Amino acid sequence: MLKELHIRDFAIIDELHLNLEPGFNILTGETGAGKSIVIDAVMLLLGGRADATAIREGATRASVEGMFQLDAGQQARLAPLLEQEGLDSEAADVLWLSRELRDNGRSVARVNGSVVAAALLRQLGEQLVDIHGQSEHLSLLRVAEHVQLLDRFADLGELRERVAEAIRRLQAVRRELQALRQDESSRMQRQDLLRFQLQELTAAALQIGEEDELEAERVRLANAEQLASLTATLLTLLEEGAEESPAVLDLLGQGQREMAALVRVDPSLSSQESAWLEAVYQLEDLARSLREYLGRIEFNPRRLQQVEERLALIHSLRRKYGGDIPEILAYATRIAAELEALEHSDERIAGLEEAVAAYSAAAAELCGTLSAARRDAARRLAAGVEGELADLRMGGTRFGVAFRCEADPGGLPLETALPAEVWVTADAVEVQDAAPVSSAAFDLTGVEQVEFLIAPNVGEGLKPLARIASGGETARLMLALKTVLSRADRTPTLIFDEIDQGIGGRVGAIVGAKLWRLTRPTGAAAGDGQPAHQVLCITHLPQLAAFGDAHYGVQKAVVEGRTVTTVRRLEAAARVEELAQMLGTQGAASRQGAEELLAQAAAHKSGFADS
Repeated sequence: MLKELHIRDFAIIDELHLNLEPGFNILTGETGAGKSIVIDAVMLLLGGRADATAIREGATRASVEGMFQLDAGQQARLAPLLEQEGLDSEAADVLWLSRELRDNGRSVARVNGSVVAAALLRQLGEQLVDIHGQSEHLSLLRVAEHVQLLDRFADLGELRERVAEAIRRLQAVRRELQALRQDESSRMQRQDLLRFQLQELTAAALQIGEEDELEAERVRLANAEQLASLTATLLTLLEEGAEESPAVLDLLGQGQREMAALVRVDPSLSSQESAWLEAVYQLEDLARSLREYLGRIEFNPRRLQQVEERLALIHSLRRKYGGDIPEILAYATRIAAELEALEHSDERIAGLEEAVAAYSAAAAELCGTLSAARRDAARRLAAGVEGELADLRMGGTRFGVAFRCEADPGGLPLETALPAEVWVTADAVEVQDAAPVSSAAFDLTGVEQVEFLIAPNVGEGLKPLARIASGGETARLMLALKTVLSRADRTPTLIFDEIDQGIGGRVGAIVGAKLWRLTRPTGAAAGDGQPAHQVLCITHLPQLAAFGDAHYGVQKAVVEGRTVTTVRRLEAAARVEELAQMLGTQGAASRQGAEELLAQAAAHKSGFADS
C-alpha cells in the first residue's frame, strides 16, 4: 500500500507530506482546490508522462516521492523484477519510488534510490496502484475494452499470454509460407542472380593476401631493368671495384689484417677486432643475397601482363561486391547458403505447411480453453454486476456478455465449430446466431469479440451497453464493475478520482459502503487483520465521505501573493465541519446532519464487522 507521499513544487503544491492509512482514505475540498493534482502527482510517480509545465511557477524542478509498504505476496511478486534490475534493498517490505521533473524538460526516475527508466516505474506501478479516473467510465463505451475487463475479472492473464504466444508463432510461419508461395517469380530471378555471382566468384578463386603479393610483383616486373642495373652496381662495389679503387670486400680484408697486427701489440682491442670481423661477414652475406636477388629478376612482359590482368579482375570484383578479398569471400559463403535454401524451398514449404498445421492445432486448443473460461466468467460477472447494480438503485437491470465469432476461410481452424453469436447472462446461455463457425478470424486475444449488454428496465431485451446507457447509468455500471473486479484484483492500492460523478446523494451512502468494503479482508485473508485493498477516493458526496477511515481536507489559499494547496487530516469537529459544508447548508442543523452521516456509516461498519 501507499504509506507516504511527498510532493514538492508540483503545480500549485509547494510542499506536501501525506501519511495515508491502510483502509479507506477520503480526500475532499472545493472544486479547483487541487485534489486531482494529488492524483496527477501519483500518476507521475508511477511512470506517467512527464510535462515540465507541471513545475510550480518560479521553481526549477518538481519532485514526487512515495513509500510503499509491501505484504508477503507483493514482495514475492516484485522480488524477481527488483533482483533482475539490482534494486533489492535490505528492507524487503518497503519500496521507495521517486520522480523528478526539471525545467529543461528532462525527468529522473528512481527506485530505492537508484536511477531507472520511467518504463520500470510503470511496470512496478501496474502492480502497486490502480487509478480509476473521472472519465474512466467512458471505457465502457469502447467495445474493445470489454474483453480486457472480462479477462481481468477472470484472472486470465497467464492463459491470454499463452494464447498470444501461440498465435504469434502461427502468424510468423504463415507469413514465411505466404512469402515463399507468392514470390515464386522473384525467387527464380534471385536464384539466377545468386548462381551467376557464385559461379563468378568461384571461378575467380580469390586467395586472402594475394592482392598485396601481386601488387609487389607488378612493381618488380615493371622495374626489372632498373632493379638489375642497381643490383649489379652494388655487387661491383662490393666484389670487383673500379679501376681507380679496389672492391669494398678487398679493403675490408686488408683492414682485417691490420687490425690483427694491432691486437697482437695491444690485446685490449680484441673486441674491436671481433666487430671488424662481424662487419666483413655481414657484407659477404649481403653480397651473396644480392647475387641471388639478381638471379631472380625477370625480364618477363608476359608475366607482367598476367599480373596486371589478375589485379584488374580483383579490383572489378571489389567494385561489384564491395570490401576487400576476405569480405568478398564471406559474401560468397552467404550467397551459397541462400542459394541452397532457395533451391530447397519446396522442402521448406512442405515443412512450413506442417508447422502451420501444428501451430494451428495448438492455438485452436488454447483459444477453445480461453473461450470456455470466458463464458464461465461471464456468468459470474453478470451475477456480480447485477447484484451491485441492485444496491445502486438499478434493481431489475440485466447484464450480459455477447461473444461473436466471425467466419474467415483463412482464419484459425477450430477443433469444434462455434455459433456465430452467443449471449451469456447470469442464468442463461442464449444462442443468437447458430451459423457454425469452423474457421474463425483471430488476433492475439483469441477468436471472439466480446461486448457487454444491458437491459436497464424490466421487460426490455438486452442491447449493447455502449449504445443505450445514460451518463448516470454508465457511471454506476462502471462502479459496479470496478467493485466486482476489485474483489478479484491483487493490486494493493485503488484510487478513485471522483468516480461518483453522475451519482446523487441518495446513492452516495451505498457507494461509500461499497468502496469501504473493498478494504475489508475476505476469506483466508480475514484472519490476519490486513485490509484487502487500500482505497483512496476523491469525492464531493458527503454521504460517501462519511465512510472514510481517514479523511483529508484539501484547501487552496493565497500566501504572500502565491496560490498554495494544503492537505490536512480532519479529525472530530473538523471532519464534522467539512461534511456539513459539503451538505451545502449552514448552522447547527447542518452539523447535526453531518454527525448523523458519520453515525450511520459507523453503524454500517460495525454491523458488517459483526456479520
